[in-house]
Order: sequence, then C-alpha cells, then structure tokens
Amino acid sequence: MSLALDPAAQDLLFREARTANTFTDEPVTDEQVQAIYDLVKYGPTAFNQTPLRITLVRSPEARERLVRHMAEGNQPKTAAAPLVAILSADNEFHEELPHLFPAMPQVKDLFFAERPVRENAATLNAALQAAYFIVGVRAAGLAAGPMTGFDFEGVRKEFLDDDHTPLMVVNIGRPGPDASYPRSPRLEFDQVVTTV
Repeated sequence: MSLALDPAAQDLLFREARTANTFTDEPVTDEQVQAIYDLVKYGPTAFNQTPLRITLVRSPEARERLVRHMAEGNQPKTAAAPLVAILSADNEFHEELPHLFPAMPQVKDLFFAERPVRENAATLNAALQAAYFIVGVRAAGLAAGPMTGFDFEGVRKEFLDDDHTPLMVVNIGRPGPDASYPRSPRLEFDQVVTTV
C-alpha cells in the first residue's frame, strides 16, 4: 500500500531531510517562521494543549548570550546559523485550555490544577509540538539542526522564566557545504513494531 502523501513530499519531510550542522547566510524571515507555525499548529496534542513556546534569537547580543550556554561543539554552528529558536514548554499552559478545548472547559482545573502534573503534560506535549515544528521547517524547504547540548538552567535563566522549561535549541536555515553527516542506520519495521 502506498502513502497518500506525494513521494517528493515524503522525501522532503523525511527520507532526504537531515540534521544540518552548517548553513548558508541566506536569512530566515519572520514570514517563513509564521508560515511554519501556521502549518504545524494543527498537530494533535492531548486536550489540544499548546505548551510549546518559541523564542527566536535574532539580535547579535542575544546570540552571543545564547552561544555562551551551548556545549563547546555546538557553539560555532549556533553562532553562524541564520536563525536560532529556543523551544520551551510553558508549564502554565492550562490557563489557555478553556479557550483551546471548549468541549470541556473544566479540564483546566479537573486535570491540571497541580504543578507537577502540568509539568509532565507540558513536557510531553511540547515535545510533540517541537517534532511538528522540525517537520514544518523541512516543509518550508529549510533545514533544522536541533540540539540538546546546552546548559538548560543557564538558558532558562537567560531567556525564559520559572514557568518555562527549555527543551531544545534549533538552528534553522538553508544547509551549507557538508551540512550533514552520512546517513546513520535505522531500525527495521519488525524491530520496532509488535502486534499483540
């Protein structure tokens, strides 16, 4: 059985998509980021939660502050990428639930009154949204370089607040020369899928 998605789109989003480590100097515009968000905002989450928050690091001063918190191997590519996004989880996402999930407005207090429950839900659902965001970057014809090699607490203090948990930093742009490592192996279907 074939997939409904056009093979060229399958390649763009998955088969040919790679994590980029170098980028050209072509800028990534606010319009491109808006188009990415306007596509990926429809990705499913539990109770239509929308805990992902995106901090775009554009100014040279902010870029310098971020680079200081990146692992040594991630510093040069973060300094050179056309655009860098800090993806974080908003642990107070539940305040938006009466609007986002009108079928059950009481869900805010029914399930998410306690902070530890919210933090777990925010992390899981923002991670889903982060994956959608990366695929959206690819759909825009750009490359993403997602990284978790950074000082999480340092980035939180520098750019966020106590209600936000950093998840990853994503470099975004057109891939430059030798942008990706050779394709690594993947597990086969029968190594991953079990039928019971």
